Amino acid sequence: MSISETAEFGAVRHLLASPSIAARTEPFICDGDIDWGAVFAQTGTMSNGEQVLVRAAHDLWEAQGEVGIWEITQGLDATNFRRFVEALAISRGETVDREPVAA
Repeated sequence: MSISETAEFGAVRHLLASPSIAARTEPFICDGDIDWGAVFAQTGTMSNGEQVLVRAAHDLWEAQGEVGIWEITQGLDATNFRRFVEALAISRGETVDREPVAA
């Protein structure tokens, strides 16, 4: 199985494909790998919540404890918080159905 087929990669890709950051992150996802240096270079123009999303994705990939739970619960808006929860499910190998988030 290639790295692009792993649950972890799927979860990370799900976070980095969030509509609020996708245009700035997706160019750096290629062939089952992520250019983290380039992704982190983009965070200078991101909101605090978007930066938390990138760091959470990196933490799912590297497992270094970079993001506190309080940052997830307090730093993400409702849409990205739901996306984070979905990414956790994906990382466990679960299937995620996307439904619109109530405003």
